[in-house]
Amino acid sequence: MAKRFATQLFVSRLSAYTTDRSLRQLFSPFGQIKDARLIRDPETQRPKGFGFVTYESEDDARKAIKSLDGKIVDGRLIFVEVAKNVEDETTNMNTEKAQNHE
Repeated sequence: MAKRFATQLFVSRLSAYTTDRSLRQLFSPFGQIKDARLIRDPETQRPKGFGFVTYESEDDARKAIKSLDGKIVDGRLIFVEVAKNVEDETTNMNTEKAQNHE
């Protein structure tokens, strides 16, 4: 079974100067964006240096990865990859735990 390519991207190693707006602007040349957001510290509201960008189509997400992964943005080398599905990760961890207890 072919694994479906996701439309949500994980962007890491972002500069402290990167904003939600500049993140959206950076990724917008590659296609229609549904959502672009930085993850912030709940207490200080300062960006944690990573975020997520969600595209309308898988092709647009692929183009963004190909063009931006390993590029320097705001003085920082950034990495762009397909975001992992949290549900899949949790399911895999629970399966491994169950197998270890048998």
